[in-house]
Parts: sequence; C-alpha cells; structure tokens
Amino acid sequence: MRTADELLADWDLRRDGPDRSGEAGIVVPVVQADGKEAALKVQTPGPEVDAAILGLTRWDGQGIVRLLASDADRGAMLLERLDADRTLESIRDDHATSVVGSLLARLHGVPTPAGLPRLQTVVQQMLDAAPDAAKKLPVEDRRRFDRWVRGVAELVAEPGDCFLHWDLHFGNVLAAEREPWLAIDPEPLIGDAGFDLWPALDSGWSSDPTRADAPRIVRRRFDLLTDMLGLDRGRAAGWTWARLLQNTLWDIEDGEPAISAAAGLLDDALARRAQGTHSVDQ
Repeated sequence: MRTADELLADWDLRRDGPDRSGEAGIVVPVVQADGKEAALKVQTPGPEVDAAILGLTRWDGQGIVRLLASDADRGAMLLERLDADRTLESIRDDHATSVVGSLLARLHGVPTPAGLPRLQTVVQQMLDAAPDAAKKLPVEDRRRFDRWVRGVAELVAEPGDCFLHWDLHFGNVLAAEREPWLAIDPEPLIGDAGFDLWPALDSGWSSDPTRADAPRIVRRRFDLLTDMLGLDRGRAAGWTWARLLQNTLWDIEDGEPAISAAAGLLDDALARRAQGTHSVDQ
C-alpha cells in the first residue's frame, strides 16, 4: 500500500473507490488532476511488468486498455478506467467469442516491438522440463502428456511472429466507453496466433468440467476463433496442446502431479479439429 500511496502523491491522483485485489497486485480507481477517471495498477516489479508496459505502449489502445503512465521500477501502470463489473462472462457465448476473435485480430496485427519474450524460448523451456515432469504422472496421463510433447516439438521450429496477448479469457475483456469492449492484463509475447486461443476456449465451463455441453462449447469456440483469425486448425490445435502442456507443467511444479479434468476434456474435444476437420458445431 505504501507504493500505491506514493504513486498517488507523485502522479497527483486521488482515490475514487475501493481497491480491487488480484493475483498480480491491486487496482485502485483514481481521478487525475484534470478530473479524468483512471485506474492505478500496482504489482511486483519484474519482467512481466516490463513486458506489459512495452506491449501496452506499442498497442496504444488498439483493442486494449490504454496506458496513460508507467513506472516499471515500482511495478506501476496508470490505465484508462474501464467497467470492472462488466466482462464478457455476462453476455451470450457466441457473441463473447466473436468479441475475443475481433480483439485478437487487432492485437495480432500490430507490429511487434523489440524486447518481448518469444514463444520459441517459452516452448523450448517446456520441452526441456517435460521428461522429468512426465515421470510424476500416472500412466494414463503420461500417454496424453507425451502426445502433447511430440505435437509441440513438431511446431517449435516455426514459432510465429504475431503480437500475442497470452491471457485473453472472457474475464480479461471489460466494457468501456471508448469502445464497447477492451482487453486488459496482457502478458505480451511474440509467437503463433494459435497460442492465444486457449484462454477463451477454457473460459467459464472449466470451473465445472462435468458439464455435458462443455465439449460442444470448446469446439464451437475453436471453430469460430480459427475462422475469424484465418488459422489452420491443425496448427491451432497443436498450439493449444502447448498451452495444456504448459499448464500441466505448472500444476506439477505446484505439487499436483496429474492432468486436470478440464485439460483432458478440452484435449478430447479438439481431437477431430487437430486433423483439420472444418465444421462449426451448432
């Protein structure tokens, strides 16, 4: 809180509501000296903050929250104020998916700045960690895990060069005044557009992977997003395996040596899409 208080004074801001806490830090609604509303985000300084500042500066509000000021050394970003109480989770699924597809197309189309992490490095780290991690999985999970590893290894030589958000799930799109919807909380990365699909595919239903309609939801979203972004479905499914592999590696690192039920369901749901099948589920 001391850092937030210091920033309020240094940037001539006043509080305009209660703080909101998240996994990465806090967001303080504020009013600037000129009377305009904004949001002060403060988190632990580090590479993630540096990348976010670099990405938001280059995107310059194109499909995403606008950065008004920043202080990387203090992990601080002053952002335009959006409606934190209205996310894509509140609207019809097809509409929400289409909004994500439209935002991703805009974000991916902006030229990438130098200095961002690259997908090839991220994936190689995953592949290096996979052999030891696999030993901690039960046999049934290991077969699935090894298939992901083989699939991802085939893609690593062509990692792509799009300007990725990395975490555009439905909860990371807020209603706004400047545009109907804007993305927030990027973790910018340079790589293949297919690597950006998983957050939207996983949104909502994954809190209850026993839902009977979950496979249809996944396939429908995948078909809509790949159509909107003009992606090869086989490659997009492969890059989605990379996200499932990454999440499983993180779970194992956190002491959960098993593939989550949601990851297994999503993988099964995309099995035919990985073969390039082209038919939108209704």
